[in-house]
Amino acid sequence: MKEVLKDRTKTFAIDCWNLCGKFPVTREYDAYCRQLIGCSSSVGVNYRAACRAKSNDDFINKLKIVEEEADESMYFLDIFLKVSDKEHQEIKRLSKEANELLSITVASIKTIRNRKS
Repeated sequence: MKEVLKDRTKTFAIDCWNLCGKFPVTREYDAYCRQLIGCSSSVGVNYRAACRAKSNDDFINKLKIVEEEADESMYFLDIFLKVSDKEHQEIKRLSKEANELLSITVASIKTIRNRKS
């Protein structure tokens, strides 16, 4: 499962990057594209870091960052859905993937916390 999630998070970042390449080059789009590229790639970076955690607490802390970055990605994808007149299917697909990654992350955090109790 760990390798599957590593691949999914990497694909998610690349797909968000590709999506941003399809938007007009304007000050407004550029600002949000930079944000989306940053947070979507941070999902994978921090998941990889969690896989190298030194303890359960370290693992949870790193997964909390993954949770925040996935949620932030969903926020920017929602903005693009509202302001863009194109790529709606791809934006919805990426939003669904971000939501699934977020759900997996939250479930993992709960599982580890329950084991500690």
